[in-house]
Amino acid sequence: MAILERIHLSIIREVDRHGSLTAAASHLNLTQPALSHAIRKLEEQLGVDVWHREGRSLRPTQAGEWLLAVANRLLPQLAHAEERLQQFAQGERGTLRIGMECHPCYQWLLKIVAPYVDAWPKVDVDVRQKFQFGGIGALFGHDIDMLVTPDPLFKPGLCFEPVFDYEQVLVVGPGHRLRHAAFVEPQQVADEVLITYPVAPDRLDIYTQFLMPAGISPRQHKPIETTDIMLLMVAHGRGVAALPRWLVEEYGAKFNVSPVRLGRDGVAKQIFLGFREADADIGYLRGFIDLALAHRDGTTAQL
Repeated sequence: MAILERIHLSIIREVDRHGSLTAAASHLNLTQPALSHAIRKLEEQLGVDVWHREGRSLRPTQAGEWLLAVANRLLPQLAHAEERLQQFAQGERGTLRIGMECHPCYQWLLKIVAPYVDAWPKVDVDVRQKFQFGGIGALFGHDIDMLVTPDPLFKPGLCFEPVFDYEQVLVVGPGHRLRHAAFVEPQQVADEVLITYPVAPDRLDIYTQFLMPAGISPRQHKPIETTDIMLLMVAHGRGVAALPRWLVEEYGAKFNVSPVRLGRDGVAKQIFLGFREADADIGYLRGFIDLALAHRDGTTAQL
């Protein structure tokens, strides 16, 4: 059983502040006998006096001075900790750790994070891209709180909410033969250098939903990590790429590239926000999802 308790520190500090046991007891909503008994019991258990008693006045002993310094240091920290915990309980404060499981989603995320940090000023946002294509384990391991992914993996204990619809397209340069085509067939990509993010083909939509079902492979598959370099290569005729239509339209004028539909019906995709089911009621997490949903139509129009 602990000997030194928070009430002892509070008593030491309030006696120093107000100059007497009576005033300190009033401030702490205690009776003077109760306060005196608490300190006397503490002194007996510690085997050291906290005050020199000189009539009605109290003067701290060396031990009392040290205990007063501890009280002045710890009590504000405890009060601050309690305030923070209440804010956590009410969903007002925390750190929202977001893991990215798709390269182009980062551009979409920026458009949500900007208004979010204004709406939730007491919540920090940490975006972690090292969890690309390993986000489910990061969610279960509590390394992240939210996963941005176009490929949800529904598991017990996890929730995924679609927040943005988009179309995956082929990206071609200014002089490409398919630039003005209404759509492209898989066999038309067979002689192309296909530029993608550095991801295994079985995790790329252009392979899984377009080329593989037709038994087609590109002449060469060239991975490039950054979107700007990828589009620069396409613009200079070094290959074609597969990206979301909204991203191509946003960067199209800068790089003089064009989107072409993959197949007659296109390849439809969604961005999902994944999170632990147990965290579904956390206010600031739910606030991010609601903001993403609220921006769905506006984001689509802008992008």
